[in-house]
Amino acid sequence: MRQSSWRQRLLLAFYGFLVTLTIFSGGRSAYAQTPTVEVLTFRGPVTPVLVSYLERSIAQAQANGSQAVILQLDTPGGSVDLMQDIVQLLLKSDVPVVVYVSPSGAHAGSAGTLITLAAHVAAMAPGSSIGAASPVGEGGAELPDTIKSKLVNILSADAENLSKRRGEKAVEFARQAVEEARAATADEAKDLGVIDFIARDLDDLLAQMNGFTVTVNGREQTFQTEAVQINKVPFGLLEDLLNAVANPTIAAILLTLGLNALLYELSSPGGYAAGVVGVIALLLAFYGLGALEANWVGLGFIILAFALFILDIKAPTHGALTLGGVTSFVVGAGILFNTPYTAVPWPTIITLALCTAAFFAFAVAKVLSARRRRPATGAEALIGSRAEVRSALEPRGQVFFNGELWQAEIAEGAAAAGAQVEVIGRQGMRLLVRRSA
Repeated sequence: MRQSSWRQRLLLAFYGFLVTLTIFSGGRSAYAQTPTVEVLTFRGPVTPVLVSYLERSIAQAQANGSQAVILQLDTPGGSVDLMQDIVQLLLKSDVPVVVYVSPSGAHAGSAGTLITLAAHVAAMAPGSSIGAASPVGEGGAELPDTIKSKLVNILSADAENLSKRRGEKAVEFARQAVEEARAATADEAKDLGVIDFIARDLDDLLAQMNGFTVTVNGREQTFQTEAVQINKVPFGLLEDLLNAVANPTIAAILLTLGLNALLYELSSPGGYAAGVVGVIALLLAFYGLGALEANWVGLGFIILAFALFILDIKAPTHGALTLGGVTSFVVGAGILFNTPYTAVPWPTIITLALCTAAFFAFAVAKVLSARRRRPATGAEALIGSRAEVRSALEPRGQVFFNGELWQAEIAEGAAAAGAQVEVIGRQGMRLLVRRSA
């Protein structure tokens, strides 16, 4: 009986373990089958960061079996080439991509318009806008007529192709957005068929998407987003760094820091730390400026500003060149960041200009002070010093100076022993003196 009881207990424990394992495995299986969506957030000009961010997230969504990739977008636009890369990325994606222009007040401008049109699902938050996709040149300059005509025709054809599935009104809007810089509010875009939904927030969007069918690479897919799991996709470390650099304020600071560090390294070489920091800062600044499609003419004015600052140190002009440098720096930075996709960071520019000018003004003051200061070494350092005659100067004799006996020669007349004389020069090891006043 006792032996049988132990067997029963062991069997019960084993069965309990199996039941627990089954429940646990079933729970994990149920969790794995929960529908998921990958949610991205991007604000700012279209840069290479957005391309890599989208590409990585789409690959992650495919690996996870996610129902969709939702890009929450707020952009003034950007490079046509980058926009075309993103459009191709969306069109070949096996996972539906949703572009949601949000939050309220956001804008899908210029390149952002065509990116939104290329999405499998397009949505906007109330108070957001879309459109104004006319091409412009570098730095926001007007393109030459021939180039502009070709580019407008290409972009207009792309916009029409992307919006064709949305109806004639959407096609007309897309064409006018490129050719006439037309823009639309969320309500207008919905009425025209340009977007599928107007959603207050992400939860509202997911609720409206539930049961909605889209065609992805020739296959129909119906969303099941009633109880979906949201996976927020953050920037990678490198993406975060490069996205931060593609900011006018950060780019301006890096550019100024880099130039100052290089000038410091050139003025007192040997440490290398300042030079390395300067090169890294400048490379990051140039990346940011390239991503922002900066007007490179402004860089010439900034380099001129630093040249004027340096000249004011070498040949002090009592601040005239420094003032010119400040003016050149402010004008150059204003031109550099005068693009259609960014606002010129005037507070940062003026602060950097004043700080840089203050630094160089301090350097100029030090140079002037050094020039006025009496020499501490060499023959010049002796001039004006007092000495005591030890043997009469008629005109040659000896004087006691700085704790030592020196051969001396008086310039005029003679001086008896014990008299005080003033050093006026030196010839080899002999001091030239005169009677003290």
